[in-house]
Amino acid sequence: MSRIEKALEKASQLRQRNPDAPPAKTPVQACAIPGSSDTEYPYEPRISQVNNPFLVSANDTGSPISEEYKKLKSLLVGMERQDGFANVIMVTSAIAGEGKSITALNLALSLAQEMDHTVLLVDADLRKPSIHRYLDLNPVAGLADILEERADMGTALIHTGIGRLVVLPAGKVTHNPVELFTSQRFAQFIQDIKHRYRDRYVIIDTPPILPFAETRTLSKLVDGVIFVVKERMASQASIAEGISALDGARKLGLVYNEAEISISDDRYGHYYNRYYQREQPQ
Repeated sequence: MSRIEKALEKASQLRQRNPDAPPAKTPVQACAIPGSSDTEYPYEPRISQVNNPFLVSANDTGSPISEEYKKLKSLLVGMERQDGFANVIMVTSAIAGEGKSITALNLALSLAQEMDHTVLLVDADLRKPSIHRYLDLNPVAGLADILEERADMGTALIHTGIGRLVVLPAGKVTHNPVELFTSQRFAQFIQDIKHRYRDRYVIIDTPPILPFAETRTLSKLVDGVIFVVKERMASQASIAEGISALDGARKLGLVYNEAEISISDDRYGHYYNRYYQREQPQ
């Protein structure tokens, strides 16, 4: 069986899988309150078992799909070398269901499994959090609890054991996150994690930008935005409106998700991300 046939078979299997199916249990441990020193998070040379089929950067690292995430990671790191280290990156989309959370997770996993990169993955989708579900974590607190002063970072952070990946879950689901995201406390939180993690990437999964105002607020506070577009999902008008809603933010590029594989023109596309290009100056 050729590589293309294997990729097609893999894509077919993934399409048939239910992303909501519970993955295998992932052992976790609590983290200390983070500081500026690398000794806060001693590297453990072990990989926790992650069986969710969508987390290819952890459980199928040699696959063509995983290679696409590595390309995304390399482009992001390349921008750092060119423009200076912009370490707080948010991932969003125009509407729900385009794969932004999976993109954020696989990008974070790909970065975290390198010796040079420690990664904090923040679930800022306070309306419909999913990061803990994909990793099968059972958090006791999260971002919402920190912002509402019910918990501190030391209580909320989870060291996954997957490379150097630390997760800050969303915490208690709230139906009015706009107030939290527009507060001075949230702006200070972003500044804290940016400067406390000077040599670390902070990847933030956010709600889709068109339905919810808080994502627009967050886009102005981070160093850069990755915009996810799923093939045949959002209309061209919605995509254009979503990109326009990011005016004032640094748009790093676009991830084209679930692109169909084309054999006739000798292109080798993949089920997940196949395109990521830095936005040209306007």
